[in-house]
Amino acid sequence: MADPRAGPGPDPGADFAAGHQADPGARPGAGGGRFRGAEIDTEALEAAFAKAQAKASTPMAVRQRVEVLEAILERSIRLPFHVPMLGNRIGLDAIMGLIPVVGDILSGLMGTYLIWEGRNLGMSKFKLARMTANVGFDTVIGAVPLVGDAIDVVFRSNTRNLRIIKKHLDKHYPETGIIEGDLVKGERL
Repeated sequence: MADPRAGPGPDPGADFAAGHQADPGARPGAGGGRFRGAEIDTEALEAAFAKAQAKASTPMAVRQRVEVLEAILERSIRLPFHVPMLGNRIGLDAIMGLIPVVGDILSGLMGTYLIWEGRNLGMSKFKLARMTANVGFDTVIGAVPLVGDAIDVVFRSNTRNLRIIKKHLDKHYPETGIIEGDLVKGERL
C-alpha cells in the first residue's frame, strides 16, 4: 500500500508527453493533432460534420424526423382493446396529459418542435398559425381535468400538424414523397 504522506505520485500524462512531442512544423489547430501515434485531421473532421449537418437539414430528413415525433406523441402505445373513433393506439401526448399542468406543458413544447421544423421548411405564416392553433388548443383543452384529457386523446394536434407539413413537402419537395399502398388517383403504370 502506498504511503499517503509521500504526496501525489508521478504524473500519468508525463510518459505520454515525453514520448509524443508536438510536431514543430504543424500549424496550431490545422490538422496537426496527435494521439498515441494516430494523427487527427481536424479539417476532414470539420468537413464531415458540415456534411452531416447539411444532410440533416434536407427536406427528406425533416420529413423522417417529424413522422417519428408524431408517431411517438400520438400512436406509440398499443392498447389491449379497440376504442371507437380512436383505434387501439394512443401516444405519449395522451399519457403526459394525465399529469396535471406539467404534462400538458411538456407535450405542448414537444408539439412546437413540429412548428419549428415547418418554419425551417419555409412554410407560410398561415400554415404556421394553423399549426400553432392546433398545439395551443390541444394544450389549453388538455389542462382541463378529465374532460380535457379525453378530448386530448381524440384531438390529435400533432397528427394534424404532420398532415400540414406533408402537404407542404409534397407540393414543394416532391422528391421526399414516399409511395404508400395503392396507386395515386389519376396515375397510370
